[in-house]
Amino acid sequence: MDEAAPQKGTVTQRAIDEIKAMIAEGRLEPGQRLPTERELAVRLGMSRSSTREAIRALTVLGVLQARHGSGIYVTALEAGDLLETFGVVAGLSRGPRLVELLEVRRSLEATATALAAARITDEQLIAVEQHLTAMNATEDPEEVLTHDLAFHREIASAAGNETMAALLDGLSSRTFRARVRRGHQEDGALARTRREHAAIHRALAARDPEAARAAATAHVGGVEQWLRSQLDG
Repeated sequence: MDEAAPQKGTVTQRAIDEIKAMIAEGRLEPGQRLPTERELAVRLGMSRSSTREAIRALTVLGVLQARHGSGIYVTALEAGDLLETFGVVAGLSRGPRLVELLEVRRSLEATATALAAARITDEQLIAVEQHLTAMNATEDPEEVLTHDLAFHREIASAAGNETMAALLDGLSSRTFRARVRRGHQEDGALARTRREHAAIHRALAARDPEAARAAATAHVGGVEQWLRSQLDG
């Protein structure tokens, strides 16, 4: 078993829960240095070994950060750092689980795109358009993928919700997109994908949240439908 993921109910898990509670209740603030391992173990009423394992696990999760020669600190608790492991799940998933992740992405992408239509700045809209133009100007799959990712990241950023953007980033990792897109493009879907991106851009430019939601839903839904057909076959 991975030592960074102790079984629920173990002493180490209780130590993890206690440290998380200290952070949630404000007894430890983002950026604050933890007490020494010995002091923390005494405060938790647990062994130093269990405390050490709890610190290791929370470091892997992005909650704590070890600074060489300085000690252990609470991170800034940014959504992107805390949800980084989510991207690993998306990158490794296969079959029906891949479809489930696309269902989640479809819902979040639709919401983020609708929010972006209401909130996007002129500068952000220009950035989205630049990636759309670059995507349309190349036949190279890697370049298409690069600008596809950037196109959607700009939109997620324009939505103004960092947690949603971090979740979408995990669901839209390069590995995840490449695995799905490879087969999808082999079916000649690149032209349709470009049309769908153009529809999203038009809705954003019109500042029309409902049109943006519909365009994003259709875009991700098309990939999801294709993947379902592959599994059913």
